[in-house]
Amino acid sequence: MRDYHDQEWGVPLHDDTKLFELLTFEGAQAGLSWLTILRRRQGYVKAFKRFTPKVVAAFTPDDVEQLLENPDIIRHRGKIESTINNAGAVVELQRSGSSLDALLWSFVDHEPRQRDWTADPHIPSSTKEAALMSKELKKRGFRFVGPTTCYSLMQAAGLVNDHHPECFRYDEVRSQR
Repeated sequence: MRDYHDQEWGVPLHDDTKLFELLTFEGAQAGLSWLTILRRRQGYVKAFKRFTPKVVAAFTPDDVEQLLENPDIIRHRGKIESTINNAGAVVELQRSGSSLDALLWSFVDHEPRQRDWTADPHIPSSTKEAALMSKELKKRGFRFVGPTTCYSLMQAAGLVNDHHPECFRYDEVRSQR
């Protein structure tokens, strides 16, 4: 977990494939520990074909059955089916001339939010922006995208800098766009 925190978490991300990967991990994590997901990360990358949305969107019911037998991922039918469904939603965004990147970053006006730790020393489980993001993603057909999952995605993908000011990553991430 330390490597993930020190190298990836909170860094502004603008790649649809990587954002789809993070969205999948955040949805898969629901009800589980983040360490459980990180330990299965390479299994997910392999099982979901490097998270290429067009490829995953084309998965069939037979693929779902095979994934349910794969010990290298979380074998939860709803989470597996939501990943395939969400890949299709990403493809639809791209077909419409938009992107997952553009949609997600629109909720923070395309600029990473910097937490004001003096105003509130507690990290919320959700925010107004995360609730709006959740509602919009659901409207566009995404699943496993509740407000808490969306806020976790916002943190992981650098839409919000929730590193503590005393953390060495705070200033590093703050300077990135």
